[in-house]
This record gives sequence, structure tokens and C-alpha cells, in this order.
Amino acid sequence: MNVIFLSRRDGRARQLNLSHPLTLSLAGGLALALLGSAFAVGLHLGRGAHAQMLLGDTTRLGGLITEQKQQIAELRQQLQLRADAMAMRLGEMNAHVIRIDALGKRLTEMADIDSHEFNFDRDPPTGGPEGEGVSAQIPDLSAQLSQLAQRVDQRESQLSALENVILARELKAEIHPEGRPVASGFISSYFGERADPFDGRETFHKGVDFAGTLGSPVMAVAAGVVTWVGERSGFGKLVEINHGDGYLTRYAHNARTLVSVGQTVKRGETVALMGSTGHSTGPHVHFEVVRNGRQVDPLSFIGR
Repeated sequence: MNVIFLSRRDGRARQLNLSHPLTLSLAGGLALALLGSAFAVGLHLGRGAHAQMLLGDTTRLGGLITEQKQQIAELRQQLQLRADAMAMRLGEMNAHVIRIDALGKRLTEMADIDSHEFNFDRDPPTGGPEGEGVSAQIPDLSAQLSQLAQRVDQRESQLSALENVILARELKAEIHPEGRPVASGFISSYFGERADPFDGRETFHKGVDFAGTLGSPVMAVAAGVVTWVGERSGFGKLVEINHGDGYLTRYAHNARTLVSVGQTVKRGETVALMGSTGHSTGPHVHFEVVRNGRQVDPLSFIGR
């Protein structure tokens, strides 16, 4: 195939043979050059876009990392504040336990209780099978709080038991007959063998007589429950009080009784007024102490 070219300058015609090998070589080289240029331009543009994408992703990741660092710092600060608060609270609770131990030790000494039974200087003995454990490398506040709570529970149990022992001792002391049944007066007859004031015969006097003024108060020598109020042969107007623990007291020859059966009385409470009823020669109170069903000498309780 031939291509004819006309020149404007001299009007001559020129022709180009497209099938000539040289012409084909030049056309092919030109086409390859154009394709190579287009590929190079596309590759350059593609690399630039990929670099921009990578740069944008890196920037975003950097922002996320910075944000997470800030959150971690805030969480760490909050945890530190909570840890400081827990440590402060732990110190306060330890101080309370120390004061409880001091109080318990003092009460134990005051109550004269065996220190081995209520030892507030150390925890009560415990035991159990040996198990596997992991030694803590970092102080665990939660574990310390749990141990402290356990110590507080143990101290509470010890103090409760100590309180029961003290109350039992106080109750036992309160119900134990002790002292005189009158505020004033003198002993006119003792416990034991004596001559009967009416017929002079030898008799056994089972109590102690306190002479005094008619109408003066007769008082209970211990706390208890009134089990008898009224007339009884030889005793006149009688008040009988059961104190428990095997003890019973009687107050006889009263002019007037001031309590009733079933009533609870305290030590020193007035239960009657002194008189001369029954087998009596004058105003006095016949005072008896009965232990486990048998009269005993009241002087051993009066002198305590």
C-alpha cells in the first residue's frame, strides 16, 4: 500500500510505501514508544495514589494510638486514686482493729480471765490441709481487705464471748446473797443452838435475827424472783426469794409485805417493812439463807 503526499511549496507529489520493511519498523517503534510512555505515566500515578493511601492510614493509626495512650493514662490515674483511697481505708481499719485489741485485752485483764482463752495479741489458732499457693509479688489490696475483714469478724466473736462471760459473772454476783437485809439495827440472835425465848428449851435457830425499828425497810440481799408472800406458821408475814444457782432467802416477822409472788427484785430493793408477826418478841427480821434445800449460816454471806 502506498500513501501519496502533495507538497504545497512546489506542488510535487511524494508517495510512501507502507509495506516497505523500513516503514513498518518505524511505525512499530513509534507505537511501542507511545505504549511505554503511557505505562510509565500510569505506574507513576498509581504509586503516588498508593503512597497517599498509606500515609493517610498511618496518620489515622497514629491518632488512634495517641487516643488509646491518653485513655490508658486516665485509667491508670483513676486506678491509682482508687488504690490510694483503699490503702487509706485499710490503714483506718487497721487502726480500729488495734484499738479493739487494746480494749479486749484490757477487759480480759479487768475481768481476770485467762489470757490464753481470750488472747487479743494474736489471731485464734487455725489449721487445715496444706495446699498449693502462689506467692504474691505485688501487694493485693483486695486480699488485704479480705484478711482484715476476717480479723474483724474474729475480734467480734471474741468480744461477744467475752461479753457473755462478763455478763454471766455479773449475773452470778448479782444473784449471790451478800450483805445485810436491814440498813440499820443489830444482830439479836445468831445461827445455831440457842434457848427458845418463849419456853427456854434448847432449839436450833436456822437464821440470824436483826433487831430494829418497827416499820423500817427490809431489803433483798440479792436479785431473784419472789416465790412466797404471806403468812407461814412461826414466821408470821414471810417473803421468800429464789435467787437461782441453788440459793433461797427468807425474810420473816414482817409488819407488811411490799412484793408479790412472781415479781423480780434487785439487790437492795425493799421487799417488806420490819414487824413482830408470828413467833416473835419484838420488832426484828428473821433472815435465812437456804442453799440446795438446807439452811446455812447467813453470817458467811453477811460478812462478805
